[in-house]
Amino acid sequence: MSKMMKIAIVDDEQDMRQSISQWLALSGYDTETFASAEEALKGIGSDYPGIVISDIKMPGMDGMQFLKKLMGTDSALPVIMITGHGDVPMAVEAMRVGAFDFLEKPFNPDRMSDLARKATNARRLTLDNRQLRRELSDAGALMQKLIGTGPSMERLREDILDLGQADGHVLIDGETGTGKTLVAHALHAVGARAGRKFVLISCAAMEEDQLSKRLFGPMLPEDSQLPAVEEARGGTLVLEDIESLSDALQGRLLGFINDQGTPGETRIIAISNLQQQDRTIEGALRSDLFYRLAALRITCPPLRNRGEDILTLFSRQAEQFADEYGCDAPHLTAQEAAQLLQAPWPGNVRQLINLAERAVLQSRRGQGTITSLLMSDSDNMAPVMTTEGKPLKEYVESFEKMLIDNTMRRHKGSIQAVMDELCLPRRTLNEKMAKYGLQRSDYL
Repeated sequence: MSKMMKIAIVDDEQDMRQSISQWLALSGYDTETFASAEEALKGIGSDYPGIVISDIKMPGMDGMQFLKKLMGTDSALPVIMITGHGDVPMAVEAMRVGAFDFLEKPFNPDRMSDLARKATNARRLTLDNRQLRRELSDAGALMQKLIGTGPSMERLREDILDLGQADGHVLIDGETGTGKTLVAHALHAVGARAGRKFVLISCAAMEEDQLSKRLFGPMLPEDSQLPAVEEARGGTLVLEDIESLSDALQGRLLGFINDQGTPGETRIIAISNLQQQDRTIEGALRSDLFYRLAALRITCPPLRNRGEDILTLFSRQAEQFADEYGCDAPHLTAQEAAQLLQAPWPGNVRQLINLAERAVLQSRRGQGTITSLLMSDSDNMAPVMTTEGKPLKEYVESFEKMLIDNTMRRHKGSIQAVMDELCLPRRTLNEKMAKYGLQRSDYL
């Protein structure tokens, strides 16, 4: 575990820096050295993944000033101060400011290693707790990214909340661009492993030998990473493009799963991108591995089947890009809204995000239309079966809901401003908001 923590050594004497670095490196730590406090401050931030060992007496910024700067950046960062003989009062003052401990010259290397071990253990606990808090707050943020009020997205969010609490391995499938990796992150964030490691490996991005070493080891001595199965121990290991695994690697993965027992210490989330009619994930994996990975299964719905969510997604993305580029978001006409609803969306949400960005850029230049962008996409992408047609009433209602939703957000819930812009009496606006499940409190 010590290889995963850094130790920054700050001393103006080169011999001292090198001797400390060599000794700690032999103990398995990843060390980096700095000749001055000013130089060290450039490389040590609030979430520095390790500890600091610094001399007190240095030219320029001395150790005490350096310590105060570090405490101002991250008060939980362990700093071990090195003092000269007779500088004990200064060391006591350093402890009062926030130093973890101090070493008096000449010091025993074993004493230094012992302090480093205690300090890195404390640092690891601090960083783990911070990560846990981030994961818990991220869970809500991740779920909010799964935008949509249609039945397919409601079911997807329910599945994530349910399966997130389970212990079994999960198989996520669906068309490209439907957000499968986002779903994997959400499954981890809402479950019991939220504060533990989340390791994502793309099985299609590496040659077999490289992938074998990355997954199972042995890693080369110069590699700072652990094999993925070790790195993710106790947490979640996500394997994208699981169908790319060779028979040999499938066998090793199955052996790893079986060795863990039930429930497994490490949860595996397998993501499949197979979209070929003549090849399924069931056929791409050996049956015993498939049934272990597919104990729990989530299928991400294609965008073309998500109805009015298409308009909601487009509007949200267009507004975000408009803020980013400092311009107004393009306003959809009824014809453009209908075209968005009828488009086949072979690239799904990823395609929609790209289209929203291009629409904003076009609108800023006063050029082009959403219709032309959709036609360009259809020329550049493989054809996809579209859904059956819908009654005109459904298109009209989807467009109407989008207009009210967008207007309410732009006016931050001001009913009078929305009434004025849409030329609607108060009673009609209230009735339509109730019909479409829109609440003023969501826009304040």
